[in-house]
Amino acid sequence: MSVSAPSSSLQQSAVDFSDKSPENLTALSSAALDVLHSVFGYQSFRKGQQEIIHAALSGQDCLVIMATGTGKSLCYQIPALCFDGMTLVVSPLISLMKDQVDQLRTNGIEADYLNSTQTFEEQQQVQNRAISGQLKLLYLSPEKVMTSSFFQFISHCNVSFIAIDEAHCISQWGHDFRPEYTQLGGLKGCFPKVPIMALTATADQTTQQDILQNLRLNRPHFHVGSFDRPNIRYTLVEKFKPMEQLCRFVLAQKGKSGIVYCNSRNKVERIAETLCNKGVRAAAYHAGMENTLREKVQRDFQRDNIQVVVATIAFGMGINKSNVRFVAHFDLPRSIESYYQETGRAGRDDLPAEAVLFYDPADYVWLNKMLVEKPETPQRQIEQHKLQAIGEFAESQTCRRLVLLNYFGEHRQIPCQNCDICLDPPKKYDGLLDAQKIMSAIYRTGQCYGAHYVIAVLRGMNNQKIRDQQHDQLSVYGIGKEHSAEYWQSVLRQLIHLGLVRQIIGEYGNTLQLTENAKPILRGETPLELATPRLSSIVTTAMTQKSAVSFYDKDLFARLRFLRKQIADKENIPPYIVFNDATLQEMAQYQPVSNIEMLQINGVGSIKLERFGQPFMALIREHKNARKAEG
Repeated sequence: MSVSAPSSSLQQSAVDFSDKSPENLTALSSAALDVLHSVFGYQSFRKGQQEIIHAALSGQDCLVIMATGTGKSLCYQIPALCFDGMTLVVSPLISLMKDQVDQLRTNGIEADYLNSTQTFEEQQQVQNRAISGQLKLLYLSPEKVMTSSFFQFISHCNVSFIAIDEAHCISQWGHDFRPEYTQLGGLKGCFPKVPIMALTATADQTTQQDILQNLRLNRPHFHVGSFDRPNIRYTLVEKFKPMEQLCRFVLAQKGKSGIVYCNSRNKVERIAETLCNKGVRAAAYHAGMENTLREKVQRDFQRDNIQVVVATIAFGMGINKSNVRFVAHFDLPRSIESYYQETGRAGRDDLPAEAVLFYDPADYVWLNKMLVEKPETPQRQIEQHKLQAIGEFAESQTCRRLVLLNYFGEHRQIPCQNCDICLDPPKKYDGLLDAQKIMSAIYRTGQCYGAHYVIAVLRGMNNQKIRDQQHDQLSVYGIGKEHSAEYWQSVLRQLIHLGLVRQIIGEYGNTLQLTENAKPILRGETPLELATPRLSSIVTTAMTQKSAVSFYDKDLFARLRFLRKQIADKENIPPYIVFNDATLQEMAQYQPVSNIEMLQINGVGSIKLERFGQPFMALIREHKNARKAEG
């Protein structure tokens, strides 16, 4: 139920939007350009900004979806300065408000906020400034907007424009759902003539519809920018000795600014302490800390007094720090939206940045267990689907950027060449026939079933549901029985990631559908390379693959043993003390050439890495280069 203002308090806009004359629109566009130059100091608009600003200045509602760091704030701040009256900005976090207001004030703009951190007297002062027309932008929390006293106060103000930031919070499908956001439709009731702009960095189609519906946006200008942040390199590191791996990674950043995300307060404090002991200027940040301490950490980070913030997801929404060079996830995030938004805090200056996800399949299992223990509700199902998608991202054998972009409906097929998969590709095979088999099964079962069912048909499983639907009579029934369910799961994931199959997530489970791009594949008009599916489940892979080395380069193993003997003689110690044979076999299989990779090898700790690692990595590098030259 939305809060609506009494009909007597319906507000007119402070701007006459009925004047659609070319002269007026030209004047407004010219004013916007002037504000861009003179107030914000930019020479030109970024992609999409000009058309959004023009729509707002014309009195149109807008829904803006733009990646973090691509200039969303300017889309409402510039119109706010072009209009005569005041602009309301609804923002979910106090830190975000403060940061934005501080930045605007620095640019000489009269801006302020109303939130729970202020005394009654302070709030009165802000309200008086708003009523007397001294403020250009007023930032508010959604909770504040929902009070009857707010509607009373705002009826005395000259409001020309409303912006709702982090608008994905409005949707139960969004990754950061806040029930109070659903009430914001009351603003349209109160200000029917005032344009509203909803902004977010992450919103799938369902979330977009929820935003439009709940906010009652009227035939809005719709802008979906690219979700691609090409300067961010996405890397996944399988956890082996996670704390050591993380420390190595952070130390390798050589003092650059970064954020480390974890899922628990306890871990946050432990990692921050460990990094400090290694000489890194690090600080913890989580919701269990005193407000003053959290503010101090945020301030120190902003001012480069500390290098790394180790935080729960409570940190970052209000951060507009442009020189964050890396974001590391020590634990698996709960959704692709969260992951995308958190990694998006790196490289906002468009310079190269790193996004590293430390992954253990057990993390996924644990998060899933936590969800399963919750009561069965539509919300839980949504969360499970979101979790499944991030799990598939972690296990992906296709370009990670393509997985992200296709998840957000930005269908691309060309790999990015700036993620771990592109830079160190898995083995490929001719996957056309496999793709045709699974896509035919999706098509012939009517494109209304999920993965498990389609794979069961493909493998010719003898179950009641298949018989009831008479799908055991289909030509595709049993044509994939030579492979395991996991094999087909891997193939299917890749087809989803490549934008050939679409996963429709709904309240009653998910269904698979073919995209337009699937047609030439089905007809066999286009070749298709896929990554060779992993045949052991990823959960056991992490545990067993490394201990049972069978496929390693025998020639390299011999060379590593020779090197080991030379080092052992020089150090006057037995060779096995340097590294034992099992460790050398793993090196010969995985061929690590960086510190992070080397630390994933059984038997390689940080001390040994420091003492012996470099010559072994140099030899492996030389071996790989020689093989390339031969090939």
